[in-house]
Amino acid sequence: MLKEEDIKKLKTGTTTIGLLAKDAVVLGAERKATMGYLVASKNTKKILKIDEHIAMSIAGVVGDAQALDRYVKAELKLFKLHESRRPTVKAASHLLANILYGRRFYPFIVQLIVGGYDKSGPGLFSLSPDGSIIEEKEYFSSGSGSPMAFGVLEDNFKPNMQVEEAKRLVARAINAAVKRDIASGGSGIDITVIDAKGYHELSDEEVQKLLK
Repeated sequence: MLKEEDIKKLKTGTTTIGLLAKDAVVLGAERKATMGYLVASKNTKKILKIDEHIAMSIAGVVGDAQALDRYVKAELKLFKLHESRRPTVKAASHLLANILYGRRFYPFIVQLIVGGYDKSGPGLFSLSPDGSIIEEKEYFSSGSGSPMAFGVLEDNFKPNMQVEEAKRLVARAINAAVKRDIASGGSGIDITVIDAKGYHELSDEEVQKLLK
């Protein structure tokens, strides 16, 4: 079971967002990694590609997130070898949820957002350390900056947003958190789009244009 100190760890550092657009999933995150009051890194990657069409954002303990990244990538490769097909976003998300649930008494201290695109279209799921999983129909944010991000998302989200509009909203929501949450920031903002064409990371120049 999660202890109070474990829950506190989930609230420290990071702002990540997953948002469903009309024909894509948009994931966003800032780059600051903290160790208490120390900025451990200004350029931490918090959106991890786990398959050609699926990615997850991470908030929480870095070592736990990196271990999960290795586990799920290996399992998805085995799935493709055995089934001769790509896993769906839902299947990959439930695989992660099962791994988390199996360790619920000695949990991975992470909160994950899994997003991707498959034959059913875009999909988005949020996962907690106890293995609970929720399919998100609009958007989700995790980390200490999420209250600020949710404020921007609540005010501006519309169903079936075009991808360009969705990218702009995610960039604005992350930027709002960076300006007000002391544990969010770093050298920039990462934004990833996953659609029928696959996985695409925006450059820093593209993100700056979205903010302007």
